[in-house]
Amino acid sequence: MERLAKRIRTISPSQTLAISAKAKAMKANGENVINFGVGEPDFPTPDYIVEAGIQALRSGKTKYTPSAGLPELRRAICEKFERDNGLEYEPSQIIVSNGAKHSIFNVCYALVDEGDEVIIPVPYWLTYPEVVKTCGGVPVYVEGSKDNGFKITPEQLEAAITPKTKLLIFNSPCNPTGAVYSETEVRALAAVCEKHDIFVLSDEIYEKLVYGETKPFSMAAVSEKMKELTITVNGVSKTYAMTGWRIGYLAAPKDIAKAIDSFQSHATSNACSVSQYATIKALSSPEAAVEEMVARFARRRIAMVERISEMQRAFCIIPEGAFYAMLVVSGVYGKKFGSRVISDSATFADTLLDAAKVAVVPGAPFGADDCVRLSYSLSMEDMLEGLNRIDAFLNSLD
Repeated sequence: MERLAKRIRTISPSQTLAISAKAKAMKANGENVINFGVGEPDFPTPDYIVEAGIQALRSGKTKYTPSAGLPELRRAICEKFERDNGLEYEPSQIIVSNGAKHSIFNVCYALVDEGDEVIIPVPYWLTYPEVVKTCGGVPVYVEGSKDNGFKITPEQLEAAITPKTKLLIFNSPCNPTGAVYSETEVRALAAVCEKHDIFVLSDEIYEKLVYGETKPFSMAAVSEKMKELTITVNGVSKTYAMTGWRIGYLAAPKDIAKAIDSFQSHATSNACSVSQYATIKALSSPEAAVEEMVARFARRRIAMVERISEMQRAFCIIPEGAFYAMLVVSGVYGKKFGSRVISDSATFADTLLDAAKVAVVPGAPFGADDCVRLSYSLSMEDMLEGLNRIDAFLNSLD
């Protein structure tokens, strides 16, 4: 008899966390490691949000809340959707959870039955297929070509749909590629989903971290029918540098929201009460601090892309959002560092960390084994030094 359930045996550990843990251990031992692996802003949570959390503590707001979240927070989220996305929701359609990852699990658990197919564009955030598999679903991968900025086309989506297709997981701006779909591109994909009555989980956690001319457009804003097929996931982790506060949320059709609330009430109950009060402040305040953070990310993005363009053995597709770039390193596969053969993204990342004290995330867990993911959520000085080390490492391979 197996000790572990089948659903848990299929799950792979997060390699983003693994590479970060190894880098932190090396730093703790006094090694000068530059870490491109982190998936969180390197800025502190803005003071006014922190103060709101402190005030909640001092006011004794440390009790249970409704499982779906504080009524006043759910109203604030409705206001955010109307203000930023042109979408009208009632508070009953909002579920507040312990981070956007929790919201994504809730959506899949509510919609995906055993054997249902879930379309996932490639490259993808590595958690998507693991959640789908946990819920009994079957990931179906559709590769976004580099020539199209890692984005999939309506024709590709159409070709992937079968009678078993239940859900499309759509992420724009995208982790790990930084790709941003235009309104025209979103509408074209939505037309395919409407035609086949396919649900969409639209992960918009990076929506305010955009830098190019293309601006994100919410899938649910395409039409009333699309709104009924879309569950939008968002949160405060990336926009407000609140990763540790663990607040995510979703907006869904009423029946789906009600089902998710029932499930969450048994699985985890409410998200942290103090974090919820801080989130109300985050969503209802002027965003000067957010704009400054985005401006600094924008400067780093330009500097990263310019430095990579000087590399002879690697290149990247220019990211338009989030704070990542996919560095294409497959040109050095088969080459050696000492006795080590660089055969894939995992051996590249592991050898780079040992040899140059630079941490990157292998592309394989994102479905892109020809790449490694770089985050520009680190200081400009460290970022440029790290890129210099990567270039030197690439040139040392033979």
